Amino acid sequence: MAASARSGPPGPYAAPVGALGRVAANVWDKTVAGGVADLRRMPRTEVGRDPGGVLYRYAPLGPEEGPPVLLVPPLGAPDFAYDLRRGGSLVEHLLSRGRPVYLVDYGSMSFANRRLGIEHWVDGVVPRVVRAVGEPVHLVGWSLGGLFCLLATAAADLPVRTVTAIGSPVDVSAVPLVAPLRPVAEIAGGRAVSALYRAVGSFPAPLVSGVFHLTAVDRLVTKPLAVLSRLDDRDTLAQMEAVDHLMNSMHGYPGRAFGQLFHLLLRANDLAAGRVDLGGRSLSLADIRAPVLVVAGLDDVIAPLRAVRGVVPLLTGAAQVRFETAPGGHLGVLTGRRARTTTWPILDSFLTDH
Repeated sequence: MAASARSGPPGPYAAPVGALGRVAANVWDKTVAGGVADLRRMPRTEVGRDPGGVLYRYAPLGPEEGPPVLLVPPLGAPDFAYDLRRGGSLVEHLLSRGRPVYLVDYGSMSFANRRLGIEHWVDGVVPRVVRAVGEPVHLVGWSLGGLFCLLATAAADLPVRTVTAIGSPVDVSAVPLVAPLRPVAEIAGGRAVSALYRAVGSFPAPLVSGVFHLTAVDRLVTKPLAVLSRLDDRDTLAQMEAVDHLMNSMHGYPGRAFGQLFHLLLRANDLAAGRVDLGGRSLSLADIRAPVLVVAGLDDVIAPLRAVRGVVPLLTGAAQVRFETAPGGHLGVLTGRRARTTTWPILDSFLTDH
């Protein structure tokens, strides 16, 4: 009788009791134990340092094979965007596939960094860390980090096997959040903004964090209900917790870099035509020779699909251009729960092909 009962269907209270147990454990961890997300970072070692940043190499999880992957963060976001949480970390995923993984960390930006422009990363930081790795790399950048990768590869003959840009907007006119501001910026000539960033010296971290929160205002409004409705779903709660931690850890932008982004991308939208003047010369995306993967988030309001896809016809010199879409917002397309079965396998396939 006992054996028959165990092999049959569960009783009417089996599922509720299990769910209540998970709810109780999750509530305890969130309110008493410090949280449900495992925010430990994957182990890494510093392998290079200069005034532009620190180059790290992640400890392998097993035998390694294939060319190294170099992760390039955007300004504003902390480097752990690529290593958000255990079970939701792109770094952890790449290591589990046996790939050598490197990352450059710029650190936080202060008033002392106010004179740094975009060319600091395009002509300096990215080329130096690419060469420091010691062998041709797969460059992977998210958001502005993807633009750094594209422009650095266009600007110099670097040992780069492929370039991947995830959620990197090229055509700012297709970004609903900023499109209405462009005519105003053009009328004003950008003088007010220029005066502001020169006086303040930077775009402060609290403002960067506030902008990210505003782009997810619907999430902020529905978050309490979402938490209550998913109290038995530890993975969802952990993801929400990790995203909150990232949004509260944003860095500031150097004043000059912010001014360049405003004038070159917002006002003039130069990059939409494939060419931008930077550091006293003109850079063309058509000069990129390496294969390029472009990934756009279907729910991204910071870098909508059309703003990201606009780069594809501009990469006329690339050995291959692959464009893909994946579910998720600006961060979600990189490291959301669905990225594990969408963006990451797309990236795996592209890297394996090259």
